[in-house]
Amino acid sequence: MDTDMDLERFGLLQAVVDDENYKRSINRFQEENILLPTFAELADPTQIPSYVHEALREIDPNEAHPLNLFRVHWYNEYGTGKNVAVPQHIVLPSELTGVEAKIVLAFGNRFPMITAHKVLAAYSCFVPRVISGQFDPTKHRAIWPSTGNYARGGIAISTLMRSRGVAVLPENMSQERFDWLDQWVLDPSDIIRTPGSESNVKEIYDACNELEKDNTNFIFNQFSEYANHIGHYAVTGKALGHIFETLKSNEPELRLAAFTSASGSAGTLAAGDRLKDDYGSKIIAVEALECPTMLYNGYGEHNIQGIGDKHIPLIHNVMNTDIVAGISDAATDGLNLVFTTDSGKDYLKSEYQLPDEIVENLRHFGFSSICNMLASIKAAKELNLGPNDVIMTVATDGSELYESEKHHLLNETYPDGFTSKHAHEIFETHLKNADSEHLEILNEVGRNRIFNLGYYTWVEQQGISVEDFDARRSQEFWNELHKLSPKWDEMINAFNAETGVTV
Repeated sequence: MDTDMDLERFGLLQAVVDDENYKRSINRFQEENILLPTFAELADPTQIPSYVHEALREIDPNEAHPLNLFRVHWYNEYGTGKNVAVPQHIVLPSELTGVEAKIVLAFGNRFPMITAHKVLAAYSCFVPRVISGQFDPTKHRAIWPSTGNYARGGIAISTLMRSRGVAVLPENMSQERFDWLDQWVLDPSDIIRTPGSESNVKEIYDACNELEKDNTNFIFNQFSEYANHIGHYAVTGKALGHIFETLKSNEPELRLAAFTSASGSAGTLAAGDRLKDDYGSKIIAVEALECPTMLYNGYGEHNIQGIGDKHIPLIHNVMNTDIVAGISDAATDGLNLVFTTDSGKDYLKSEYQLPDEIVENLRHFGFSSICNMLASIKAAKELNLGPNDVIMTVATDGSELYESEKHHLLNETYPDGFTSKHAHEIFETHLKNADSEHLEILNEVGRNRIFNLGYYTWVEQQGISVEDFDARRSQEFWNELHKLSPKWDEMINAFNAETGVTV
């Protein structure tokens, strides 16, 4: 890494910088019997020691047990806590998508504790700070700013590492998120509700800037923690590549055409960087049409929960992004009803003869999952992709996190009941007649336009130096980042050796 960069601020240290903090962490982890998984083990759980797998058989995936750190990967079986050979996923039929290309979603609600993949981002950000001696669990509070699942993931990881965590998130997020937090935080004051909803990221930053005045508060800002990017590059990228290789083993003519992800913190987009490196696939970044920051430098409010906007995340490798697309929350709200109500599912089975297994698996799509699916369809149409083309994406969480939103929409919009006629109207509008409008294939001008937009958040508001901001234009910067996870694995192994914990 560039030695002129503030490596401590960005969580990119490759050595211990505070011996006292480090020793206190060692003692805490010894006392609490905490063993840390490496990034390599999370990317490929067959590398996890057999004695850990054996011990996990007795531990509920939703239990606040330190060994559940070894379940922070894509290889969990739904509802059992067991491992699977290939990450669970769905290949959507063309009868549903209306395109010939194979659209494949990996299921994020297989992750432990929060049933969403953001727990991986939280671990990725937290562990480098511990093994470098920056974070001391005996004195620091871990502050987790988020528009939803990352805050929950942070609280889960903090709890497993026997540290105090604080969730900072907008007050208008789904009730299910707050219900979960109420059960996990040590004190109700550890949930900080900021004004607004998905589009109010600056308000989250403002709250964190106040909290940071207390030097016992340690901010883990997923939008600027490069470890978020690194963790998804190392772990999610490899898992998605494994899914593709499994599909290709049965159909050798397949090619990985693209990877799609809603921006959010831009952490998951790093999996696209890995897939582009390995397969040459394009990267599609998605945002809410009601707040089209990348597409139109726009603003507004929306309900695709999990996508924070009106800014460009520092960890978004914009100059490697190929396409941006906008999806309306009217589409995600509506299709959630089609996918999860009896009348909607009956319509899909009777009208389109979709198999029961496919229809029942659609309940594993939360709002941003549906968003990723729709953006993939847009891109497939724009790029004229055929049956040998695969677009890989993720179902970041499941519909179970949006039951309150679902019932609110049903009561407000369909007070007399949601019928097959309503399902037909939504399906026809948002799936059958989906088009490639509100999509841009980026050239250098487009990439630079989006990249430059980040200046106002990171340099003017958050005090990042222009030099550190501009360093991100070069792919060499990102290539150097991708070399850090093996170094951190060495440090994790050294830390585990110091604690002497085995299970």
